[in-house]
Amino acid sequence: MALNNKFTIPKFLSLAVLFFLSIFFSFQCHLFNKDTTVQKVLIQPKVGQKIAAFAEGCFWCSEHIFESVPGVIDVISGYAGGHTENPTYDLVNTETTGHAETVLVYYDPSKIDYAELCRIFFLSHDPTTLNRQGPDEGSSYRSILFYGTEEELEIAKKIQEEIKEKQIWKNSIVTEYQKLKEFYKAEGYHQNFIQNNPNQSYVRAVSIPRYNEFQSRYELYKKTGK
Repeated sequence: MALNNKFTIPKFLSLAVLFFLSIFFSFQCHLFNKDTTVQKVLIQPKVGQKIAAFAEGCFWCSEHIFESVPGVIDVISGYAGGHTENPTYDLVNTETTGHAETVLVYYDPSKIDYAELCRIFFLSHDPTTLNRQGPDEGSSYRSILFYGTEEELEIAKKIQEEIKEKQIWKNSIVTEYQKLKEFYKAEGYHQNFIQNNPNQSYVRAVSIPRYNEFQSRYELYKKTGK
């Protein structure tokens, strides 16, 4: 019996290791790859529309959050803030291109203003974690608020100060500010990912809880201001 256990335990351990590794990898936002087609987007909104861009961790959830906001017309998942051309998902996740997973938000300024979008940005992720959001770690998951004009930059910083004064987050905000110069639309399978893959393990374990937490926090903020 002892001899039998000597050989069965390593086999059991190896199977256990494989199981937990599979669970770990299935929970990573960046480990779901199908194609490498990206498209550079002309940052030119239609008449009656404006755009905003935010990086706040995995863009699957960011897209889902902003699409739920009244006044938002469309949200595109992509890459911004880097120094190389035509970044693919695989390249961005090497953490060498400088890009962050970003959402480009098209909105109707007659229904929602830029300040409110910035407020949603600061409430929908933890802006105090450096190069990380939830289980995703690396500079591609850092917090960045992209602005188009100096007026937008001023508005964004006022909202950050508002969030700070109300002590929404215990630690210091580490959000970067960058002028939006280029935006690359991510591979097609990333667009509307949560809507198309509601039962995917990362979506169920990370994205949906984060979305629900945001909804609760935002409703409370609108009612109480904190």
